[in-house]
Amino acid sequence: MLNKQHIIDRFTKYVTIDTESDPDSKTTPSTEKQWDLANLLAEELKAIGMTNVSIDENAYIMATLPSNVDHEVPSIGFISHFDTSPDFTGANVKPRIIENYDGKDITLNEEENIILSPDYFDDLLQYKGQTLIVTDGTTLLGADDKAGICEIVSAMEYLINHPEIKHGDIKVGFTPDEEIGRGAHKFDVEKFGADWAYTMDGSQIGELEYENFNAAGATVKVKGKIVHPGYAKGKLVNSMYIATEFINSLPRLETPEHTEGYQGFFHLHDMEGHVEETVLKYIIRDHDKNHFEARKEVMSKLATEINQQYGKEVIEIEIKDQYFNMKEKVEPVMHIVDIAEEAMKQLNITPIIKPIRGGTDGSQLSYMGLPCPNIFAGGHNFHGRYEYVPVESIMKATEVICKIAKITAEKHK
Repeated sequence: MLNKQHIIDRFTKYVTIDTESDPDSKTTPSTEKQWDLANLLAEELKAIGMTNVSIDENAYIMATLPSNVDHEVPSIGFISHFDTSPDFTGANVKPRIIENYDGKDITLNEEENIILSPDYFDDLLQYKGQTLIVTDGTTLLGADDKAGICEIVSAMEYLINHPEIKHGDIKVGFTPDEEIGRGAHKFDVEKFGADWAYTMDGSQIGELEYENFNAAGATVKVKGKIVHPGYAKGKLVNSMYIATEFINSLPRLETPEHTEGYQGFFHLHDMEGHVEETVLKYIIRDHDKNHFEARKEVMSKLATEINQQYGKEVIEIEIKDQYFNMKEKVEPVMHIVDIAEEAMKQLNITPIIKPIRGGTDGSQLSYMGLPCPNIFAGGHNFHGRYEYVPVESIMKATEVICKIAKITAEKHK
């Protein structure tokens, strides 16, 4: 049996260390403070008895739990990231433990009247009677993805302490900068040495994902011309008005707030405007590769049409691919998804197999030669003050890791 308090103590230790990443930084890791948790994790892996523990110059951590069987078993891996999102502050996280959740509103911060309510976040009601870990309303929690790290370390510790559970070689990897899209960029797949792996980076209990968005980023620069407004007739060109034309010409209902499931979107996430120049930053997402290419073409053609309308180049657009749907790389080895599904079912967890409306390190790793589906880590409402995680979900995810290791060994006797 897993020790619940031990799990709570480990998780809260991790989340109180600030590891927010920085998209504007050119270093790896992108923030110096990520080393604080990285170094701690490397030492902890050694302390619990892992072998070949390494931390490289970019803070990538790897370790091995050697096989305890005398026959050949595929080497499997488990991966999580230790940075937290720059979308919301991760400094001075003060986790609160809610025992035996009663299904009612949780006051996160009385002074600022910040309420975590099942009336708005109805997923809370799934966890009535369980132990929740929440924020104090002023920071994110960091369950994305410190819950995943807690689960992997706890599972390795459990397997080491219970050698009667038979398994092959198990590889562990922890990465920086996943939240800014760079988590797999400097991951050494050959050094890692796994036949396949799983990222522990999903949300609610039961999630099992092997499909994700194809993703691109677009920067739209709109050029204007500044002239004194009192003498501007026929001369002034206001880039913000042209930018508005561009924004309003894209399909209004194909945005994140109007889409779900397999539906893709255009998302304007940043805008800075002046008369002389306005810069729009978009992300483009779609599960279907053809639709993804079509979305990029829509944006490029729109820029061309507006330039033709003005008779000169008032818009420059740059579109860069970011990552692709891992489905293409995982489907040929679907037994790795089947093993995870079987592990959940043996633990009386109902698998929720659905596409990720985002990306994980696993999507990039799959294209680097390491097929890597994604498994639930247990948290909800990531990247903000309303983030929470049920302790029971962390414990179940830990059990899933152990069960996957056991099933893999059994299937390769």
